[in-house]
Amino acid sequence: MNTGGDRNRSAAPPLFAASPTPPLVETPSGKGAADENFPVGSFLLPARLRPHVTTFYAFARAIDDIADNPDLAAGDKIARLDGFEQAVLGNMDDPAYAKAVAMHASLQETGITPAHCQDLVSAFKQDAVKRRYDDWDDLVDYCLRSAAPVGRYLLDLHGESTKAYPCSDALCIALQVINHLQDCKDDFLTLDRVYLPGDWMRAEDVHAGALAADAASEGLLRVIRLGAHAADQLLAGARALPFELDSKRLAMESAVIIRIAEKLTALLMREDPVAKRVELGRLRFAQCGISGLLDVLLARGGRERSGKPS
Repeated sequence: MNTGGDRNRSAAPPLFAASPTPPLVETPSGKGAADENFPVGSFLLPARLRPHVTTFYAFARAIDDIADNPDLAAGDKIARLDGFEQAVLGNMDDPAYAKAVAMHASLQETGITPAHCQDLVSAFKQDAVKRRYDDWDDLVDYCLRSAAPVGRYLLDLHGESTKAYPCSDALCIALQVINHLQDCKDDFLTLDRVYLPGDWMRAEDVHAGALAADAASEGLLRVIRLGAHAADQLLAGARALPFELDSKRLAMESAVIIRIAEKLTALLMREDPVAKRVELGRLRFAQCGISGLLDVLLARGGRERSGKPS
């Protein structure tokens, strides 16, 4: 398991160092912010920060697409991801890694540590070689590097205290687990990856091949329900996040995301993501947005009436 121990490497990956022309490093999937479950760099965030969020998302999407490309060998993926890490650290400015170079410039401008980007790279390197997870702790370790850095980056960008990290981590891990449950069939069929804890599956005598069926077996449904319940428990630890933040806009964004996550978790408790993708329709999505905004506006209004800072 790669935990980022090679962060101090100073040379470009050998695979690309000798190339006379910029190689084609990225493997775009065609996915964008509009394809995500949750708002990415939405209008709720301050306009002055949105370009940095867009740059961060572009970096994260590029390395995620490399890790998820079924046509690349594991070693090729890792070499490309090494290049992204070196570029985000400012160790090279190869145009093949333009999104990482732009991310480095953004980090320099904002004074944010590159550690969040390195953690993402570490997680996606792991995706290149690891296809199964032994237990819940094993999965959480991955999510702490594949999802939590996104929340931590946003907190840092908004100048929030690191005291908000635990709530943010809980939210981001919950979002990752929800996504894993939604995509459990596709992840198995296209990438032979299973993000359901192995001990849960063994307890229900469920094998990975069950994810290829037209519908989930009773045992697999119980495993999926366990995952949804675990996500719900994480959300319980995240619900205080909007009310701990100084940034009103970031608080509103996080409250909306929490509402969306709660609705998706409830759906996953009763629907079968193997039979069909479990997702919110536009109306439910809009309702989550309105209720999340009201949560923050009402709470801050009450604080202002009581004379407390908002």
